[in-house]
Amino acid sequence: MTAPLTQVWPPEFAQRYRERGYWRGETFATVLAARADAHGDAIAIVGGEQRWTYAELRARADEAAAGFLALGLEPGDRVVVQLPNIPEFFAVVFGLFRAGLIPVFALPAHRLTEIAHFARTAEASAYVIADRHDGFDYRPLASAVRHDVSTVKHVVVVGDAGEHVSFAGFTRLAGAAAGAGSLPAYTASPDDVALVQISGGSTGLAKLIPRTHDDYLYSIRASAEICGLGPDTVYLAALPVAHNFPMSSPGVFGALYAGGRIVMSVAPGPETAFPLIEREKVTITGLVPPLALLWLQAAPKTKHDLTSLKVLQVGGAKLLPEAARTVRPVLGCTLQQVFGMAEGLVNYTRLDDPEDIITETQGRPIAPDDEVLIVDDQGRAVPDGEVGNLLTRGPYTIRAYHAAAAANLRAFTEDGFYRTGDMVKRLPGGYLVVEGRATDHINRAGEKISAEEIEGHLLAHPQVFDAVVVSVPDAFLGERSCAFVIPSGDAPKAAALKGWMRARDIASFKTPDQVVFVSEFPTTAVGKISRKELRAVLRAELLAQESSR
Repeated sequence: MTAPLTQVWPPEFAQRYRERGYWRGETFATVLAARADAHGDAIAIVGGEQRWTYAELRARADEAAAGFLALGLEPGDRVVVQLPNIPEFFAVVFGLFRAGLIPVFALPAHRLTEIAHFARTAEASAYVIADRHDGFDYRPLASAVRHDVSTVKHVVVVGDAGEHVSFAGFTRLAGAAAGAGSLPAYTASPDDVALVQISGGSTGLAKLIPRTHDDYLYSIRASAEICGLGPDTVYLAALPVAHNFPMSSPGVFGALYAGGRIVMSVAPGPETAFPLIEREKVTITGLVPPLALLWLQAAPKTKHDLTSLKVLQVGGAKLLPEAARTVRPVLGCTLQQVFGMAEGLVNYTRLDDPEDIITETQGRPIAPDDEVLIVDDQGRAVPDGEVGNLLTRGPYTIRAYHAAAAANLRAFTEDGFYRTGDMVKRLPGGYLVVEGRATDHINRAGEKISAEEIEGHLLAHPQVFDAVVVSVPDAFLGERSCAFVIPSGDAPKAAALKGWMRARDIASFKTPDQVVFVSEFPTTAVGKISRKELRAVLRAELLAQESSR
């Protein structure tokens, strides 16, 4: 029997959030219908040579909904969606919403290990892919997922489907047979789960994050208001749109909510993005710090007109103040720092904040009912200005992961606060400064990597006796990963070990950036040391060696 996919707040909290207007009873399907009614002829999506109006997006979503239902999928079924930045992403996702199906979002970089885990945990019935992207053929991956995960009965492919089902073909056939007007009158409840995001995976593989229509749409709506979005907004989707940041903060969904335009970029580098900014008169976009640094390097030399860009959001990892202070003079736009998590809480610097707040903090929460606690390791509140562990609960922060009882005990307090794992300090006005992670979590260019997961892969190598993975500060990536390895017998070459990792069907960003072979790990006087302490010791030793060079 399929495990229920829910997200439940205590009744008194749910009542408060409705009474205070956070939860308005909207769903993604009704939002798109309303925008298509209000802005039917306006351009909603630009990708390559395709330009879809809001009316066309609704029609394509209806057609996709009919196609998914024609496959035999039923409302409430879960569908893993792994698509790059192409217009069809929106036809697929809003088609799923229209049909009452639940997308489970995966990134283009994920491979068999991650996708099988998502599909198995969600008990997904279908899997949607592009045929190829960035040199990788997803169709053999999809075949492997179907073989490994018994619940996955259908694979739908945007492009050349091969042995699988063609998205273009099945939507046309289903649309011709049923028609959008013949779609079932199924309407999701606003407190139903709308979609599933994935966690950064601080321990092991990522956890599944169910988000309801009410809570996620509040975050999107409020983000769009904070960021000044409206019908004249042109949002450049430079980062992979399945990421929570470019999806909802305010992201592509925020742009659609505001009646604006989305421009899809197939790659985030300046060589691809700058021509799009000039051609489409982009007004806002979001980047992770390494990409922001690349843009800042390229902007003074570009021949492209970037003057339409009014706001550059930077999130996913901390942007150091030295770099933050260069955004306005180099790009001529306002920097907006964004600090949030797929589990809920999002903080923004406001567009009219003083420059020192914009460049030196990671913003303040969206909602008055975002409850933020900053505590020491014993759970005692620390004074403002001192570093502590960030805990939070609120109208768009989840109360539980899906099918993860042990993780829920670790991640949530008895009274419903989410332990974010972030170390922060709070300044006057509620602004937060991020100081790092409390857990063994590597934030590599905005991608959250579990040290434990990578250690598990390394330990599977026949020439590895033990391995410890640590984060190391990196001027470009924010943090890079370094694997300390005790070999079993003859040590493999570092390049060979990295190649072996890449062959294990995991996302490429999880391959260690650096490999250091050692004969033993430091221990305490009693001969043992916790993995957390060991990582801290090895990280300190490496940093000391690098600083002495």
